[in-house]
Amino acid sequence: MENEKLILVCNDDGFTAPGINALIDVVKPYGKVFVVAPDKPQSGMGHAITINATLRNQLIKKEENLEVYSCTGTPVDCVKMAVNVLLPCKPDLVVSGINHGSNASINVIYSGTMSAAIEGCLEGIPSIGFSLLNHSIDADFEPSKPFVKTIIDQVIKNGLPNGVCLNVNIPKLNTDEIQGIKVCRQANANWVEEFDERKDPAGNSYYWLTGVFKNYDEGTDTDIWALENNYVSVVPVLYDLTAHKALPTLNQMNFNV
Repeated sequence: MENEKLILVCNDDGFTAPGINALIDVVKPYGKVFVVAPDKPQSGMGHAITINATLRNQLIKKEENLEVYSCTGTPVDCVKMAVNVLLPCKPDLVVSGINHGSNASINVIYSGTMSAAIEGCLEGIPSIGFSLLNHSIDADFEPSKPFVKTIIDQVIKNGLPNGVCLNVNIPKLNTDEIQGIKVCRQANANWVEEFDERKDPAGNSYYWLTGVFKNYDEGTDTDIWALENNYVSVVPVLYDLTAHKALPTLNQMNFNV
């Protein structure tokens, strides 16, 4: 295939998840596809890596232009394993997802899906994380595919700035109901956590983490606004966590001991 690409596909829902199989369908026409994904769900793992246990890979499927591996580690482990062990060379693109559920706003901090994309970015590879606002195992990913393809096409054609990957969230709608794609900023929002306390048969307490998502941002240029108004949101994400705007203020302080 002329100009064929080597594409790495990861996720945090595991290699059997419907979302990753939808993403594989989208990227297969681009060239050679390697899938390296967790052997079990790893949602909410953030940028965790495995350092106190061994990692193992298993070849699940091998056919023309497609190899699928499961990995016992986290989503970030999967990217590291793929780039350093399993792939014949550095991929042209890393795509992660399609996640079952939103990774918009503050969710990006906790997301295993986005951490895989950020790890690809750390490796100097154009990287995108995709999420659908539907947690159901029976979620329909077909309406998402044209938008996923459009974004991948643009990234392959134009590349991404150094140190930047994309956090893409897709509303739970039919294709003709989605208004388009908006590049936007991360909304100022967070989770107000609650812990549901219960008792085991021995009378000891255990807890389920629950909570309510609170959006404090009234802007119309945010990912939450875009999704609430039936747009696909695209947020550029930096792995450089320096608060650059705070540097002048901090430099005015006296830190001499």
